[in-house]
Amino acid sequence: MKYELEKILPHSYPMILIDDIEEINLKEGYIIANVTIQEDNIFFEKELDGVSYLLGIEFMAQTIAAYAHFKHNSPTPRIGFLLGTRSYKSSVQKFQKGHKYIIKAKEIFCDNELVSFECLIYNDNVECAKATVNAYQPQNAAEFLKSGV
Repeated sequence: MKYELEKILPHSYPMILIDDIEEINLKEGYIIANVTIQEDNIFFEKELDGVSYLLGIEFMAQTIAAYAHFKHNSPTPRIGFLLGTRSYKSSVQKFQKGHKYIIKAKEIFCDNELVSFECLIYNDNVECAKATVNAYQPQNAAEFLKSGV
């Protein structure tokens, strides 16, 4: 089943960077998404023949946003804020064109609007990147946008 990510994520193309959701397990608190690096990716760099390893943080953030959508049974995408990441480590210098990457995000802490996820990115079962990602999804996110935050 291919998900309509524009109805799940608070982004529109070309800023939707993940391709699809492979698995959602709310009971165990995780989601698995994927992305295949293509030249039409807005961040694709010809010199690298891929995208920077730093884009892994956004792959993780969008995977987390998809999880939040299902967890809260949202009728429309809800805005969340990436607060930061701890110990983002990457064993690759780029995400290479034509390669499929699997992103797994597991919720490790939740206090209503504040959450923490352990995130991993794999290619062919080899870990490429990992981080703990912290996010904030307030009930009144629209008010934040009106105030210019």
